[in-house]
Amino acid sequence: MNRTVTAETDIGRKTKTQKVFGTLVKVVIYAFLIAVAISVIFPFYWMVISSLKGRAEYELSVPTLFPRKILFSNYLEAFEKGNLGRLFLNTVFVGVVSTLLSLVITVLTAFAFARLEFKGKNLLFAALLATMMIPGELFTITNYITVNSLGWMKSYRVLIIPFLVSVFYIYLLRQNFLQIPNELYLAAKVDGTSDIKYLWKVMIPLSLPTLISITILKMMGAWNSYVWPRLVANDEAHKLVTNGLRGANLIYEDGTTNFPVQMAAVALVSIPLFLVFIFLRKYIMKGVSRSGIKG
Repeated sequence: MNRTVTAETDIGRKTKTQKVFGTLVKVVIYAFLIAVAISVIFPFYWMVISSLKGRAEYELSVPTLFPRKILFSNYLEAFEKGNLGRLFLNTVFVGVVSTLLSLVITVLTAFAFARLEFKGKNLLFAALLATMMIPGELFTITNYITVNSLGWMKSYRVLIIPFLVSVFYIYLLRQNFLQIPNELYLAAKVDGTSDIKYLWKVMIPLSLPTLISITILKMMGAWNSYVWPRLVANDEAHKLVTNGLRGANLIYEDGTTNFPVQMAAVALVSIPLFLVFIFLRKYIMKGVSRSGIKG
């Protein structure tokens, strides 16, 4: 009887110890996640509050964590002096055109590698995947020499054409196409359906989440591009938002910068990306997860 009571007591102590240990682990995990979240969110918070300050308050030796006087006029000044309207139009045009053309190339290429049979298909696809191992910066010099020799400098072509093909997007969509049963394709061929019609009627609708993900990622890539546009099209007519933020219009005659206005310009440029992430993040995650599972 005493042994039974002792055993039950030991089990109860172990259970309590496990609960306490589990609680401590959760506390540590949540504390770590909160610390990481604060470190990530704080720069954005600082950008927003700085964009609402006056220049004198921003240059105080002891920074304030909230504006003493909120100045929304900084955003209007940033939009007008920074010529953000023109920058937005240029970026949207380059992003939309490059995304549409890239989708056409990606869909056709992924379909060819997923369904068509031709000699050297696997070898060619392996060669394409091997290019993903090479950093994109290594192609900058050769691409620059090529577009310069073609006379494409300071034009929309130089911002669109060099990056129409993405091996990653082709791989992503091909994996999604492979999930679609091949019997559907064979049955369609027996009925006399063309490859283009089968692709348009069957494969594209079934792969829509992945296509939406590719569209969003491509648009975000065009919006965030900085190095290449600055090298090849840094003139006022073709400048994009990323390399247009440091424009001379936001710098005073004495060479100093009105940083609150600069922060307001950065906030205006960041707003579209925040909206895309907030409203379309589920499509990005769904498209990527579907492409990684073959059923």
